[in-house]
Amino acid sequence: MEHDMDEIHPLQGLPLKVMDFTREHRKGVVASSLQEFIDRARKKLGIPPTIPVRIVLEQDGTEVDDDEYFSTMDKNTSLMILINDQRWLPPGKLPRYQIVVDETDAAGNRLNKDLSGLVDRLHGDLTQISMLGGKDLELLSDMDPDSLADIMPDKKMFLEQLKEASGRFLSEKRQAQDALELLKLYHGQQTLAQSKKEKV
Repeated sequence: MEHDMDEIHPLQGLPLKVMDFTREHRKGVVASSLQEFIDRARKKLGIPPTIPVRIVLEQDGTEVDDDEYFSTMDKNTSLMILINDQRWLPPGKLPRYQIVVDETDAAGNRLNKDLSGLVDRLHGDLTQISMLGGKDLELLSDMDPDSLADIMPDKKMFLEQLKEASGRFLSEKRQAQDALELLKLYHGQQTLAQSKKEKV
């Protein structure tokens, strides 16, 4: 007598899809409870267990916070895992990474959040680099791609290229500013010489 394999070894859990905040990384996860889903989603997306997370529906941001609601999910429902203080945004809105750093380093925390926002914005549209100010370019050209590689492992090469490009743009911007300063000095000298001639 033949038995269906599913009768002998029933599938443990519901097949679902999980994605990160950027919607760039999508993985399949089979889980029978919300906690199991969170554990497996963390593992697949490389999110350490120390980072607080929330699960929401990818479609509209409804929070999934208990097993009762989790058990109502249809097969292949798309869920999003949010870390720290990330908030759900509709597709097409530019997301911002929230980089986790040591809480005691408030200045470093702000610096890393600024840097992560810049990196993410430029990853969405690299042409924006030409419109950045000197401070932002300096921040990018001074960054250590290895220190961000844990949080953005798939973007290490992008980070290295961004650091190099930022350094070039910063150098060109400084050369342009130096040239403008020289022009101002020259113009000031010309104006001074002209006014002296008029007085004589």
